[in-house]
Amino acid sequence: MTDNQGEHQLHRLVVESAVVDAVRVVTVRGEIDHEVKDMLSDALMSEDQPQPPRIVVDLSGVSFMDSSGINVFITAHRRVTDSQGWLRIAAAQEPVLRILRLVGLDSLIDCHPTIEQAMNA
Repeated sequence: MTDNQGEHQLHRLVVESAVVDAVRVVTVRGEIDHEVKDMLSDALMSEDQPQPPRIVVDLSGVSFMDSSGINVFITAHRRVTDSQGWLRIAAAQEPVLRILRLVGLDSLIDCHPTIEQAMNA
């Protein structure tokens, strides 16, 4: 993967984005909360993505996520779905996966154990 978006850091979050086989892979590390939600939103809903947008979000490096992250994912899912694309979550750690399941986000957005499985689903 190449980093074609650059690396952004704000407080406790690092977001990297790369395009692999016409799929935007957004790798997130740190904690997702109200302070960093805009940075995550910008990475997921960038205007320079292929049409239809296909996005895999690698959450393997995310140790915490609150409702701000849930809201960003719902908004991104709606936007890419409206554009005939898709959004998938990959490799979420157990605490984050538990939150995704608790609020039912895993029934709206496909969650996969690995990036490869998310890309090939």
